[in-house]
Order: sequence, then C-alpha cells, then structure tokens
Amino acid sequence: MPSLPDMTTPNVDALAAERAAGQGAAAPVEMTPDLQVALVEFLLRMGDNTLILGHRVSEWCGHSPVLEEDIALANTALDLIGQTQLWLGLAGEVEGQERTADNLAYLRDAAQFRNVLLVERPNGDFGNTLMRQFLFDAWHHEMLTALQNSTDPRVAEIAAKAIKEVAYHLERSADLVIRLGDGTEESHKRMQASLEDNWSYTGELFVSDDSDAAVAEAGIAPAPDSLRAGWDAVVNDVLDQATLKRPEGTYVHQGGKRGIHTEHLGYILADMQFLQRAYPGATW
Repeated sequence: MPSLPDMTTPNVDALAAERAAGQGAAAPVEMTPDLQVALVEFLLRMGDNTLILGHRVSEWCGHSPVLEEDIALANTALDLIGQTQLWLGLAGEVEGQERTADNLAYLRDAAQFRNVLLVERPNGDFGNTLMRQFLFDAWHHEMLTALQNSTDPRVAEIAAKAIKEVAYHLERSADLVIRLGDGTEESHKRMQASLEDNWSYTGELFVSDDSDAAVAEAGIAPAPDSLRAGWDAVVNDVLDQATLKRPEGTYVHQGGKRGIHTEHLGYILADMQFLQRAYPGATW
C-alpha cells in the first residue's frame, strides 16, 4: 500500500518565491555566517516549543473529561507537531548539515533542545493544562503576527500558515480559562492556583540573548521584549473576564532557551525518542 501524500509540509521555497513576487515583500537579508548560526538557533527555539508542547498536549488523548475536549486537545497537538515539521525542517535546511526535522526531533539530547521551560512542565489537571496553553498561545499569536513581516520569506510563509491554527488555539484556550475561572468555587480555585504555578515560567518568553538580538537586527524576528505589551493586553483582558487575579511576582525561571532544562524534559524525550534510539534509522 503506498504511503499517504505529505499534507503537512509545504514547499517553503516555492511559497517564499510566490511571496517575493507579490506586493509588499520584504527585502531579503544578507546571510552572514554569524547570522546563519543565530537563525538556526531561532528556528530550533520555535520548533522545539511546538514539538515539546505538542507532545505534552498529546498525553491527554483518551483521557480528557469529555469527548469534545479529547478531540480538541488531540487536534491542537497535531497542529503543533505539524508546525514543528516546518520550523525544524527549515532549521536543518539553513544549518546545511543534512539533518532533517526528524533527525532534530529524535536524535538530540536534552541539552540541545531550545524550548522554554513553560512548555515542558507536567500537564497537571485539565485546568492547569488549559492555563499553560493559554499563556503560551497568547505569546505564540503575538510572535507569529510579527513573523509574517519577516525579512526572510521562508519564515514569513511558515508564520502565515501557522497563525491560522494558533488563532483558533488562543480563542479556545481563552474561552475555557474564562469559563473555568468564572465557573464554580472549585474551578475558580484551581485556575487561580494554576495561574500562580505557571506565572514565573512566562517571563522566559520575553528574555533576549545575542541570538535574539542578531535575528531582530536583521528583521527576521521581533525582539522578544517587543511582544510583551501585546501579550499583557490579551492576558489581562482574559484574566479580568475569568475573575482571576494576575500574580504580582516578577521572578523568572529561565534556561530552556540555552539548553538548561528541568528534569521533566528528560522524561518526555525518553518516551518520544524511544523508537529511533532503540532502532536507529527505523522506517515504515
């Protein structure tokens, strides 16, 4: 039986050429060796965020409180894994060492992953999963909105495709945070606890380093702190509607973007990478 056609991986070169031929296309940026390294780092961060969160969310498959949520969470996980294919595929292409998206997903050790700590945190209960998803979705939507104007047409095209899915993710997670926060006394208590538990991990989304500065200067991606105002506006509005109190703490857990992770990532990779580690190069 022939394999099904690949429906999740667009030809980013063709998409980029189409965009460049259109009106308003950003001027291409000159790729120096240092910028190439910074761009690979940025693409790994985008791909690792969606890969690890997608894997986390997929753990709910068959365990959600209602059938509709089971399907919705599975679809969200699939969307994120599909976006991973694009980001890591482009990272391998820019890197030029013949590593594919699969190689980058399944054959790197924990210290080589660049996702923020927020996405590797355990699911906890349903409310905690939704709160973590909402806090990430609000940032993800701001990031993809900005990336549509990237000077790298390949990045802009991936963002243009992904933002349609992420807009739905944000709408859904925000709606459920409001319903649970402004629901029963028990659901309100749990959502407030989830907010406070995840809050100190959100600051890493806006922390910048030399790689971020390099891709921002080249116009490839926005400076992380430039996304803060938009994220604050969305989060504050939803928390107000959910009758939840925004935490006042300013401490930031960070390190994931530099490869310093919590113990939780190791357990995720042990599960996710088992097949390729046990049977290298296995295909079917």
